[in-house]
Amino acid sequence: MSTGGGTRAIITAFLANLAIAVGKLVGFLVTGSSSMLAEAVHSAADTGNQALLMLGTKRAKQAETPEHPFGHGRERYFWAFVVALVLFSLGSLFAIYEGIDKVRHPHEIESFGWAVAILAFAFAMEATAFHTAVREASHIKGPHSWPAFVRRARVPELPVIMLEDLGAMIGLVLAFTALIIAEVTGDPRWDGVGTLGIGVLLGIIAIVLAVEMKSLLIGEGALPEQLEAIRAAFDGSPAVERVIHMRTEYVGPDDLLVAAKVQFRSDLSSAELARAIDETERAVRAADPIVGIIYLEPALYDPNRS
Repeated sequence: MSTGGGTRAIITAFLANLAIAVGKLVGFLVTGSSSMLAEAVHSAADTGNQALLMLGTKRAKQAETPEHPFGHGRERYFWAFVVALVLFSLGSLFAIYEGIDKVRHPHEIESFGWAVAILAFAFAMEATAFHTAVREASHIKGPHSWPAFVRRARVPELPVIMLEDLGAMIGLVLAFTALIIAEVTGDPRWDGVGTLGIGVLLGIIAIVLAVEMKSLLIGEGALPEQLEAIRAAFDGSPAVERVIHMRTEYVGPDDLLVAAKVQFRSDLSSAELARAIDETERAVRAADPIVGIIYLEPALYDPNRS
């Protein structure tokens, strides 16, 4: 599974959300719509989120240190987790608070035409960013469904951006629908209802992202197809008789650690065993280039031990 950083998707989403946040803020000042204000805060939070993702990508490139001997690859997971928290706090909770307030204390919406025009502009920009993220992700999605891609992805940026943009587009539809109903019925409380819907939607997306990023932070292993390719590389080595057990873990989106206890042929000398270990490591890396660090322990298989 390739792990492109999705830099193009991040930059596109950043520029789109920055323009949208400004547009929505102008729309709120003109119309007084709480849905528009919630969407403006949402887009401002998304703009900051893309900046955090870029920060994580930059910090992940730092060299190994004695304190961090496996590098800083998990910085990308950490900042993606922070993005989920920001989306929940600044996006979801603010929208829910604002929605409740506007349902309890409604006020008339002004300049309905301006609101519709700004929402249409925002939807076009979000759709552009979402299309870019989908195009970048399609290269690594494989035959799996999009929900499966979000669960399986070891690259945090693309799932985060895709879910953010998808949530933003659905939120814009909710805001537009709420404004239409409020305009037709003359009841501005519908604007508050739309804001509440946006808040709940953002909360669900934030929770999904937080769960996925938490799993990556704790440490996830290789995907099934990767394990199969790595085991095939071990089995294809003429010096290997058996893989006793193997563990894998992503220490960063672009770095898979492999540790295995392996039974080599008993007739190998020390020098031959050392060469066999080197050749086996090369075969594993050839089978999956994402494999970085490999620890192989020669051992004898004991069927009486688990």
